[in-house]
Amino acid sequence: MAEAPVPKPWIAAIHAYVPGKSPKDFAGGRPLVKLSANENPLGTSPKALAARADALHPSLYPDPDCKALRTALGALHGIDPALIVCGTGSDELLHLAAQGYAGPGDEVIYVRYGFSVYDIAARRCGAVPVVAADADYGSDVDTIVPLVNERTRVVFVANPNNPTGSYLPRGEIARLHAALPRDVLLVVDQAYGEYVAPEDEDGALALAAAHGNVLVTRTFSKIYGLAGERIGWGTGAAGIVDTLNRIRGPFNVSSNGQAMALAAVADQSFVEQSRRHNAAERARFVAALAALGNHGLRPLPSQANFVLVLFEGRLTAEAAFGGLAERGYITRWLPNQGLPHGLRITIGTAEQMDEIALALREMAEAAK
Repeated sequence: MAEAPVPKPWIAAIHAYVPGKSPKDFAGGRPLVKLSANENPLGTSPKALAARADALHPSLYPDPDCKALRTALGALHGIDPALIVCGTGSDELLHLAAQGYAGPGDEVIYVRYGFSVYDIAARRCGAVPVVAADADYGSDVDTIVPLVNERTRVVFVANPNNPTGSYLPRGEIARLHAALPRDVLLVVDQAYGEYVAPEDEDGALALAAAHGNVLVTRTFSKIYGLAGERIGWGTGAAGIVDTLNRIRGPFNVSSNGQAMALAAVADQSFVEQSRRHNAAERARFVAALAALGNHGLRPLPSQANFVLVLFEGRLTAEAAFGGLAERGYITRWLPNQGLPHGLRITIGTAEQMDEIALALREMAEAAK
């Protein structure tokens, strides 16, 4: 007889999510700039910050259905609020998608170098994670589709992808959906979707509105600058939303979080300012690193608020990670995601990106 409760084997097989390092992980006591978690360098909308003071008293439960927030999101995106579900970050909704549609013996597909939560979500419900090959670190419809079989229940695609920043355009998302059986749920994770120029959006919201097997998830953690409040939302057909509502946590978005998110939705000028800042600084940073190609540094194309830099020369990603930390910057080294030669660097302020580019140049030249 076992001496203690024994977890299910699929739970024991999970490798817990490892977040990026924060300033408290480093000794020395000096201030460090955190560019490891893809937080908004512009902070949070002033309107959202002001809404904190007006939130309901903490002794009262929040609105369990996030009615006002769903109404505002529906108005912004042209979606029936009844087809929107809110979660404790979009992470909760990703887990619920796997839990609602997959179980022991089923398969869940995601792309190599995809968001690490997909593997956890699949294993958490006893399903088998199936990893599709990448195309130069990005998602590839032609490697996903051949893996679909009678056991496939869910396909996860992050668009833009985390941690690589790659992006599937509208035609590719449509082609992937068209190739899937109607009983397979396609989850398009758009955590970084607001960073994509509106004219380049991938069409997933339209697919979710038109078909019964598409779920699109988004978050307030990135461009809206509300990572600490843990608010996400998703949309899909009525049956999908009903399934997620059946198994989500009760009162899963706090009163404070709902109030701030509602105010943030109303401040689209802050969203646009954040998008413009990110696009400009990302382009400058990529150009600066591209000039270091002869030193083996390769920034991957990105549609998100970060750049994955590959170190293919004498300077290693581990050494660059340590060197940047010594200069006051925390980035994301990714050996636990199969990318020991990569650093994911959040786009910060203009000054921060200039300092990082200069530091990488100095380290690369010294490594020759």
